[in-house]
Amino acid sequence: MKAFVALSMFLVLFSCNALVSNALDTITANQSIQDGESLISAGGTFELGFFSRGDSSKRYLGIWYKKITVMTLVWVANRVAPFADRSYALRLTSHGSLVLLDGNGSDIWPLNLPILPVRNPVAQLLDSGNLVVIDAEGSDPNNFLWQSFDYPADTFLAGMKIGWNRTSGFNRYVTSWKSIDDPSPGDFTFQLDPNGYPQFLLKQGSDIKFRTGPWNGLRWSGTPNLNPNPYYRYEFVLNEEEMYYRYELLSSSVIPRMMLTTNGLVHQFAWIDRTQGWALYLAEPIDQCDNYATCGVYGSCRVDNSPLCRCLKGFVPRFSQEWDILDWSNGCVRRNPLDCEKDIFVKYSWLKLPDTRSSWFNGSMNLQECEVVCTKNCSCMAYSNLDIRDGGSGCLLWFGELIDIREYSAYGQDLYIRMAASESALLPSHQKKHKLVMGLAVSFGSVFLILVLTLGVLQCKKRKMKLPEGDNRENHKEDLELPLFDLSTVAIATNYFSTDNKIGEGGFGPVYKGVLRGGQEIAVKMLSRNSTQGLHEFKNEVLYVSKLQHRSLVKLLGCCIEEENLLIYEFMPNRSLDSFLFDPTQRKQLDWSARFNIINGIARGLLYLHQDSRLRIIHRDVKASNVLLDFEMNPKISDFGLAKSFTGNETQANTNRVVGT
Repeated sequence: MKAFVALSMFLVLFSCNALVSNALDTITANQSIQDGESLISAGGTFELGFFSRGDSSKRYLGIWYKKITVMTLVWVANRVAPFADRSYALRLTSHGSLVLLDGNGSDIWPLNLPILPVRNPVAQLLDSGNLVVIDAEGSDPNNFLWQSFDYPADTFLAGMKIGWNRTSGFNRYVTSWKSIDDPSPGDFTFQLDPNGYPQFLLKQGSDIKFRTGPWNGLRWSGTPNLNPNPYYRYEFVLNEEEMYYRYELLSSSVIPRMMLTTNGLVHQFAWIDRTQGWALYLAEPIDQCDNYATCGVYGSCRVDNSPLCRCLKGFVPRFSQEWDILDWSNGCVRRNPLDCEKDIFVKYSWLKLPDTRSSWFNGSMNLQECEVVCTKNCSCMAYSNLDIRDGGSGCLLWFGELIDIREYSAYGQDLYIRMAASESALLPSHQKKHKLVMGLAVSFGSVFLILVLTLGVLQCKKRKMKLPEGDNRENHKEDLELPLFDLSTVAIATNYFSTDNKIGEGGFGPVYKGVLRGGQEIAVKMLSRNSTQGLHEFKNEVLYVSKLQHRSLVKLLGCCIEEENLLIYEFMPNRSLDSFLFDPTQRKQLDWSARFNIINGIARGLLYLHQDSRLRIIHRDVKASNVLLDFEMNPKISDFGLAKSFTGNETQANTNRVVGT
């Protein structure tokens, strides 16, 4: 009988120990995890246990991805107090505290202290990577008494809140490792700054290295690549109790990781099973213009400019001799001094909004009310919408000098800056009250028809249109002087013609966005093997566009004829006119001055083709989708595949087939 009882007790003890060491995701009161044992989340995504890095004998308690072949840590408990050997353990006390024990069973460091009495504490590793302590007899399983997500290391996981509890003043932020093998806190932090309107600051010690800019409803102003997508949902919350940022996974097939590297870069990765490695998805800072205050106050940085910095329109260098030696740190000053009662506000577009630490905001005001408030306060230097969604809402005001501004080719924002009344020439034309043009119809379709009729581009008569058909005059033999691109160069620039880089498709074939090694953005048209157009149109495009040079015509940078027929153009960040005309949200950006500017640009381009170019060209396919818009919304006529040329004194010719629009 005694032997049976002893055997039963042995089996019970063995069973308890086995439960802890074999894939359990929880421990209960007074249970421990020894070095060599672990917790594994219910879905097998994360594992908690003890580890060492490199050749060091130091031991740490941490959490890492379980299913990934490369050990990737996401949290470290004892970053500042590593263990000297393998005699340590993690225990959950009956009071709900997680404590680390030494080899003698003495508490050496509490991970948490319970705030309220706990009847039945349980520590659990969740499939999100969050280690939590809950009261098993509590009514809400999501009411965590403690969680590791409140104490991030260098990694920002999906579901984690980074930011402030405004009631208690508790701040959650990430800190880099000291080195790749040393998880102790390094020099860099990435945290939400609560001063003014919140924004993330990447700091090295107390020095700001990078700033995300304020949240605009869709993304941070300084992170234009952070767009809504099918994989992640981004959220910024600001209320009386909390201000925080987090992201959620929308696809269970994605294994993400966002981290602050030891050299101060914020990287977002996705695990790729095929390569068994982490692929970089996003990075900040990404270029020199992301470095904080590169161009000083009222200076604007644009990465495709040389040099990078220039003063905003209406401003001049504070010390011109410094700018002559490419030292922009002291920035710019207004060309003309302010006079509060007479000042005007000038609109600057496509910007990363300035540093908001000296700002004020109101979510219920509109842009007009925002302007009134800023106008009445002589210390208010600029204003903008707080939220860019649905045409814009809310008010954001800046006080003091504006710093850390950069220009984007896409996804930038509008900023209205206080200027002297003498700078009225900088105002958009609609603010100057052009009485003559305001009497015209504001419908773009009507205006464009008026324009082309006035110019004589179209003459609508009830007879057959006589246009020249292709003949030997089109078989030009002269050199085109057009650069040839290697297929490998274009493939690398477009990420090997990735679907993520595809920005459109027409009768010619797909169009891809690319970035050359020097940083120049390009658009690549590929002649599809199933194209409704063909080699003739490809040759047409090369022939005509290479010989035409005008500010209102798209610029052809070169072509490729290796295996694939490719045309390489300058990249137009605002894409085509039809994307604005037929999109209810985008259409709101086309105020009268923008429409009038587009009309004039198209007219100048057509006039050049019909009268002033060395090849007299009839485009034959002018439509909204073939009018591209640059970063300043200037139009560029594109797609010359169906164009025909005249000789010098011809005014008409015949066509044998119906083509074009």
